[in-house]
Amino acid sequence: MEIWHNPRCSKSRAAKQALDAATIDHVERRYLDDAPTAVEIAAVLDKMGAEPWDITRLGEARAKELGLATLARDRDAWLEVLAANPVLIERPIVITDTTAFVARTDEALASLR
Repeated sequence: MEIWHNPRCSKSRAAKQALDAATIDHVERRYLDDAPTAVEIAAVLDKMGAEPWDITRLGEARAKELGLATLARDRDAWLEVLAANPVLIERPIVITDTTAFVARTDEALASLR
């Protein structure tokens, strides 16, 4: 199991703590320091059954600078934007061999326990 983690984010810290408390083996990837590639993001999205815009933090200043609210829904273009700007990726993302999900809700955190 892997967690794309930002230790400055309270939701991300809560997910990491849930994994630690449940003694679930996992790899912590501080994705702002070790940005995922477009290919890695695409693989995670496939596990989620989602598209890049589904995990994009559109409220971030960088998203506004890039005009993402009006960017055409072209998967490859969005993947490149996320790979180049990992701060725009929703967090935390928990990835297993078969699935991936954003672990921001109490329900998602409960699934980690």
